Amino acid sequence: MLDEKVMKTLEKIGRDAVAKRNFEFVDMEFIKEAGHWYLRYYIDKQEGITIDDCQMVSEEISRQLDIKDPIPCSYILEVSSPGIERPLKSDKDFTKAVGSKVEIKTYQPFGNKKIFSGILKDFSDGIVTLEGEEVVKIPKDSISFAKKKF
Repeated sequence: MLDEKVMKTLEKIGRDAVAKRNFEFVDMEFIKEAGHWYLRYYIDKQEGITIDDCQMVSEEISRQLDIKDPIPCSYILEVSSPGIERPLKSDKDFTKAVGSKVEIKTYQPFGNKKIFSGILKDFSDGIVTLEGEEVVKIPKDSISFAKKKF
């Protein structure tokens, strides 16, 4: 729905608001669910995000959205933690998740499987090493979805 320029503007607004608080910008999405558009920002910090943290960042983002008004339709703004089963997208996410239980889905089968779960043992040079029923090495660019498991 939104062009790339608007999406970059929305990401910058979120990144700037999060940086003011020394939090981590995890992700942003603009999606339609149940007939409503949602602009969601996911934020984090070492000791975990609180409701008050989300409220502060939401207020800052809301102020900037009111000033810049980049979205031509009505939407609902949400700011939240990525949750305990957070998605793994960036190299930094995979590196931080080493030692954690994860679930990985791949675009193409590896050994007749497309869904893997186990302990993320290593991430280096774009390769995820996962120890489950067996040790498997999966190139990051072959992963369609990955998340931490609780």
